[in-house]
Amino acid sequence: MGSFISSSILLLFLLFPTIIQHAKPAMSLPLSTNSRWIVDEEGRRVKLACVNWVSHLEPVVAEGLSKQPMDMIAKRIVTMGFNCVRFTWPLFLITNDSLASLTVRQSFQRLGLLESIAGIQSNNPSIIDVSLIKAYQAVVSSLGKNDVMVILDNHLSKPGWCCSNFDGNGFFGDQYFNPDLWITGLTRMATLFNGVTNVVGMSLRNELRGPKQNVNDWYRYMQKGAEAVHSANPDVLVILSGLSYDSDLSFIQNRQVQLSFSGKLVFEVHWYGFSDGQAWVTGNPNQVCGRVAKDMMRRSGFLVDQGYPLFVSEYGVDQRGTNVNDNRYLNSFLGVAAELDLDWALWTLVGSYYLREGVIGLNEYYGLLNYNWCETRNSSFIERISALQSPFRGPGLSETKLHKVIFHPSTGLCVIRKSFLDPLRLGPCADSESWSYSSDKTLLVKGTYFCLQADESGTLAKLGIFCSDSNSKWEMIADSKMHLSSKLRNGKSICLDVDSSNAIVTNSCKCISKDNTCDPASQWFKLVDSTRSRSEEQSFLHFDSIFDLPGKGFLSNLMVGSI
Repeated sequence: MGSFISSSILLLFLLFPTIIQHAKPAMSLPLSTNSRWIVDEEGRRVKLACVNWVSHLEPVVAEGLSKQPMDMIAKRIVTMGFNCVRFTWPLFLITNDSLASLTVRQSFQRLGLLESIAGIQSNNPSIIDVSLIKAYQAVVSSLGKNDVMVILDNHLSKPGWCCSNFDGNGFFGDQYFNPDLWITGLTRMATLFNGVTNVVGMSLRNELRGPKQNVNDWYRYMQKGAEAVHSANPDVLVILSGLSYDSDLSFIQNRQVQLSFSGKLVFEVHWYGFSDGQAWVTGNPNQVCGRVAKDMMRRSGFLVDQGYPLFVSEYGVDQRGTNVNDNRYLNSFLGVAAELDLDWALWTLVGSYYLREGVIGLNEYYGLLNYNWCETRNSSFIERISALQSPFRGPGLSETKLHKVIFHPSTGLCVIRKSFLDPLRLGPCADSESWSYSSDKTLLVKGTYFCLQADESGTLAKLGIFCSDSNSKWEMIADSKMHLSSKLRNGKSICLDVDSSNAIVTNSCKCISKDNTCDPASQWFKLVDSTRSRSEEQSFLHFDSIFDLPGKGFLSNLMVGSI
């Protein structure tokens, strides 16, 4: 009998070969919006998977150019999987004549940064004696030559580190934030980059804040700024930030932005672990995740349901991996970002700064690159976010019918199965099984009769075809809604988990409430909507086309029992 089944499975291979992996289509610029999605000129979704590159500090030169050639940095951005850079700039770069007239050499000389001058002379000699704005343009050009999109982000007015409530850069009418000068600067910058095809968007202002902030002035000036940018450069996306350090757009629920144009408006939000102090350390991770995620949806996430793209233009963590607050926050953030399939920009590319807050050569531990900009600081982090660098769904991406993937934020991987003989395990989301989640809480491998089942605590999760018992029902539990929980036949509740070899197992549910000393990360999963096809479309478990063939009863007999 075993030989007969093996022969039959071999026949399936011969009759139904795997489909060659789809080539990734090139995008067609400029970009626009279609409801909550950003799309290219052909109407196909483009997911912004960006990294922030800083150019707004006192030297007013893109960081890192004393360490590596800009083309090498651009190529490294691409090899790390990013398609976009959020490129910061200070308003005075384009509005203050005495600053704008400085060359790169002169800018560093006035700050006494002689070592940086030598580094730029060595690594990027073509910009050392050009004006600061020409150097900025050169970086944008280098990114364009490497097919990297750019979002120009007006980070502040006076060059320096951002941000505080009383730095004079926070809100319209502050010492360095003249609204008319700001609109002039936006207009000049939009005009300067009109026709530069890889400049796909402009962020009007970073992290509005401070005692003067108010909703009425937000509408008054942000709408003026948006109109100015669109008039000067109708190709770019117009990206609006919120209040309270760009954490709050809740006021949009009751009062829409009124613009003369359409198809270009994007909202942005920032979300860090430290935004909630040390809550991730002092509180129970499930409860903190539930509270913070709910607050994020109330303050900004609702926009996707209202039909607007939401761009998380800053998030990030200490790349050393030792910050418990950041680590727990990141697990929650990645779960939400995957579930909503958000566009985003990581803070930051920067490995070290020329000069930050009076410190020469400050090491940036949130930076992807190391101090010398020659290697990644934490390669496992890059692997972890790679699944979110591609879209799960959106216009033009209906490669397969809508289904679920089971995403594991702690690893950035998804639940896969290689064969009948192998257990369920974590692997690249591009190879994920397609699941359906029914109203009776059953997780079925799409196109088959197989459902996810729990056996006993501490054992491998399995697939079976008898799906009516309690051990085949899975609920998202805890405040985080990130634990997949089932009940064994003896009534005990267990949760899906991952063992040390990345096999999918079931264990007692952990850290559900109160306890702040344990970490539930291995048991956190998200059911993510996807229309993305597998890299190898037909797996051992996909029989939807087979069942339509004559003799389907014979093939069904191959699928009896649990595997």
